[in-house]
Amino acid sequence: MPRPEKVEKVAEIRDRLSRVQGAVIADYRGLDVGRMTELRKQLRQAGVEMKVLKNTLTLLAARELGLDGLEPYLTGPTAIAFGYDDPVAPAKILSEFARKNKELEIKGGLLEGKVLDPEGVKALADLPSREVLLSMVLRAMQGPIAGMLNVLQGNIRNFVYALEAVRKKKEEATA
Repeated sequence: MPRPEKVEKVAEIRDRLSRVQGAVIADYRGLDVGRMTELRKQLRQAGVEMKVLKNTLTLLAARELGLDGLEPYLTGPTAIAFGYDDPVAPAKILSEFARKNKELEIKGGLLEGKVLDPEGVKALADLPSREVLLSMVLRAMQGPIAGMLNVLQGNIRNFVYALEAVRKKKEEATA
């Protein structure tokens, strides 16, 4: 019979996993308290929550949600960074931190209910930020409009040049 505190902890992890858009599973062995605090601060500023969780309880919660494939990533000391608003933020921050701190090892991750391997997390971290993607889309939308505006202005400009030429011709003819 499971103890009530464990059942409660599994329910808490299940709740987190069900709400998460993106998560990264990492091995934090070798990081001292100062660097771990620095990492948590960076994550907190981006709206990402990091928890050190028991692998067996996390696995139980994942199975209840139907998240298969997490077993290989839930070995050894495990910290999970949960991104509820931005699915890319945990991957970006942990990947950048892992480049500077070789002790942090990214084991895998989740993206909207799909399990990612370490290469998938790295690919996710290499994506441009949401703001950059939005500006790229906006630029792509503005391109055709600006081109059409140039074409229309060109016709008007040519018409004005033609009218000016006619006016000069009439002036010369009357003079």
